Amino acid sequence: MNDTARVILLTGPSGSGKSSLAARTGLPVLRLDDFYKEGDDPSLPRIAGGASGSGGGGDTDWDAPGSWDAEAAVAAVRELSETGRTTVPVYDIAASARVGRAEIELAGSPLFIAEGIFAAEIAGRCQELGLLADALCLRGRPATTFRRRLVRDVREGRKSLPVLVRRGWRLMRAEPAIVRRHAALGAYPCRKQEALARIAEASALTV
Repeated sequence: MNDTARVILLTGPSGSGKSSLAARTGLPVLRLDDFYKEGDDPSLPRIAGGASGSGGGGDTDWDAPGSWDAEAAVAAVRELSETGRTTVPVYDIAASARVGRAEIELAGSPLFIAEGIFAAEIAGRCQELGLLADALCLRGRPATTFRRRLVRDVREGRKSLPVLVRRGWRLMRAEPAIVRRHAALGAYPCRKQEALARIAEASALTV
């Protein structure tokens, strides 16, 4: 286990800036959102009394943990930690489908980041496996997160505009509860500068 790399789980509401912050650290990054289930999976959770959009899922609740394959995500984290490489799916959010595979390598790094909106869901399991260096939840102003998320999702054509606005409004109202849930699962709520400082500290400890 002395040669096992450790993971920093980075979570937070959709649009909170996880991907950009992970890129700033210079560490290898595992994108946990690529472990979404496919749109025709019968186990996908549904939104009561409404539709989330057209194509690949209809009224699927893509913000519920049940829309995500936690077991596959943990397996990828473990393999990457123990062997320095793993093969992961490439997920197209607009199509609600896996469209390929990609290989991730640590290139000798003793630390990597696994980021995604459901990262806190696997914090306990990673801790049990002895792989967890830290678990962080980005938090900010819900209105700012709403604006950032909407701009990104429209730019990437993730869903139709009405769907994105409805989802964004729902997530903005739910954001404080989302952060509380992540904290209860073991992720430390913080803003970006504090997150960067904690990641730098973890990196220094692995040198």
